[in-house]
Amino acid sequence: MFAQLVRGLAAATPAQCEVCHAWPARPLCASCQAQFASPRQRCRHCALALPEGVETCGRCLRTTPPLDACHAAVSYAYPWAGLIGRFKFSGEAGWADSFARLLLGVDAIRVCVAAADRLVPMPLSAARLATRGFNQAHELARRLSPLKADPTLALRLREAPPQAQLDRDARLANVRHAFALEPARAHEVRGQHIVLVDDVMTSGASLHALADVFRAAGAAHVAAVVIARTEDT
Repeated sequence: MFAQLVRGLAAATPAQCEVCHAWPARPLCASCQAQFASPRQRCRHCALALPEGVETCGRCLRTTPPLDACHAAVSYAYPWAGLIGRFKFSGEAGWADSFARLLLGVDAIRVCVAAADRLVPMPLSAARLATRGFNQAHELARRLSPLKADPTLALRLREAPPQAQLDRDARLANVRHAFALEPARAHEVRGQHIVLVDDVMTSGASLHALADVFRAAGAAHVAAVVIARTEDT
């Protein structure tokens, strides 16, 4: 009861936009969302920004990735990099509400979520989950579709070293064999449409490694949804 009262008060209390400081507004006002989240043509397999009229990037034409589709709401740039950092590393789980609204404002993402049988958040290791206090991908998934979010189906078998300073090949090697399905539930995947959920996609190494696990288990379709996509990878 107390928790419901607190949420009700928070919803009724005006707030400033965290980008332009307009008052009153949501944490991200409509004006800033329109300015910094304008639609862009993106590769259908890896969400890399592309010129208008181009559907698939050169890398995905050369080697088709294990994702049938991949969607990003924005590019990983100002102001999104800072806001996602706060969400991910500063214990500000409430940002999941704003980011979920941002994601569902993209037609392709809304259709992708509606067509999914399960939304599977990128799993964290036990140590990293303990450090952060929550899995940001799970917070996103359960706001995108509470009934479809499935945080226990995918497992992280080991914590790979940080990816930030690695090149693409090293990133791919870094997450090889890092994921698995919950053994007692692996049979549930066969024939299903799976959507993987994460906050940021850089090389796609982690998403691809997890997608391979679902493909091996017989998933009919594997897609991914992320808030932001880096544009230099």
